[in-house]
Amino acid sequence: MNIRGLFAALVLALSIPLLQGNAQSPAPASPSADQKKAQPALGPALHGIAPDFAPESLTGETVHLSDFRGKVVLLEFWATWCGPCKIITPWLVDLQNQYGPQGLVIVGIALDEDATKAEIGEFADNMRVNYTTLIGNETVAQSYGGIPAMPVSFFIGRDGKVVNRMIGLSSKGEIEEFIKKALESEKEMPGTATTDNTRAQSHK
Repeated sequence: MNIRGLFAALVLALSIPLLQGNAQSPAPASPSADQKKAQPALGPALHGIAPDFAPESLTGETVHLSDFRGKVVLLEFWATWCGPCKIITPWLVDLQNQYGPQGLVIVGIALDEDATKAEIGEFADNMRVNYTTLIGNETVAQSYGGIPAMPVSFFIGRDGKVVNRMIGLSSKGEIEEFIKKALESEKEMPGTATTDNTRAQSHK
């Protein structure tokens, strides 16, 4: 065998283990759906009881979520610096006017770290907010999943259970559909008095 033949044989001999190694070690496949870790849900579980709270309104009154039992509650976490919140607020004003007579109560919880109560109140006045506005805190935020982004909306039925949630900016139509479903699916519960919302609505 000449030099060229010996070199070719040597190359072939060295290549065989490498090829075998590659055949035994395929590239990892994409993880299956079962292998993927489920992402934690934001806040209370759907159909679970929404955590009660006791923050202050802009007028200094303590307001509990349980004050609105018997109503459908749209709980909205927002902040004055949040651009999408400025878009959604006029929609909420309209929806409160439209569905308030049917039992809807919108409750906005401001999670501003820097804005004062007066500044939040000024923002609410400028936006003509006609629904309850509360000053949020870390305790309330954590009980609803920490609120990693804003706005975040929770739709709470007359029985106090979460029936839907929405993270980020959506369309007015989608918010309205969630409200209508909550109102239609949970009629007034026998033996449960409807909460008088006159005082709550004045908490602006």
